[in-house]
Amino acid sequence: METPAARVPVLLVHGIRASATMWRFQEETLRAAGYPVLAIDLPGHGKRLKEPFTVPAALAAIDDGVAVLGGRVLLVGLSLGGYYAVAYAAEHPDRVAGLVAAGCSAEPRGVLLEGYRLLARTIHRLPDRGLWLHETLARLLLPAAGARDVLAGGAALDVMDSGLRATSTLTPLASLAAYPGRAWLVNGALDHFRLNERRFLAACRNGQVIVVPGATHLSSLAQPERFTTILLRIADRVSRAG
Repeated sequence: METPAARVPVLLVHGIRASATMWRFQEETLRAAGYPVLAIDLPGHGKRLKEPFTVPAALAAIDDGVAVLGGRVLLVGLSLGGYYAVAYAAEHPDRVAGLVAAGCSAEPRGVLLEGYRLLARTIHRLPDRGLWLHETLARLLLPAAGARDVLAGGAALDVMDSGLRATSTLTPLASLAAYPGRAWLVNGALDHFRLNERRFLAACRNGQVIVVPGATHLSSLAQPERFTTILLRIADRVSRAG
């Protein structure tokens, strides 16, 4: 009789201005399937709202989460979290059994990044620093449950410029090339962060692109069932690979 594969622990890393609560649907489904799972807050977000966002601090937050889960995980990051998951995997490949980089297949520099920084600075000058806009867009662009989850952890209104500036120093193509394990690039079909998808795939030693039908940038929130089905398949594959 074949011995069931041990379930790989799953660490979830959120996007900018969000928090660990954006992963509620995935956490519940993975836990029900028998996977140890943890969603963390990056500095400047969620329960760590007052902490400055820097590259070392973000990587340290991921490392702390890995340690809580036992030292070797399926690392899943979306958008901002995806870039830092990729960077962490390159630095600590022995702690990453598999990598899911979602919504981060565009180089974080140049016109795309500077445009976001300019927009962020403009919004931050509003009387409420952009809180009404943040909440309204979440409710307009996401299903009701997804909007509730992403808003439950509060809005990291002050982290946009510092977070984007720090992220511009990352080198995701080089990091993907340095990571020897299996990597999945999971992108929404309508995600504008697919801009350099082919280059990102080519950089992977052992990579695969998976497109989430009907999903926008925040694919885990826009299409939670489809995204989580993909995640469960990947987790099962990594678990069976040992």
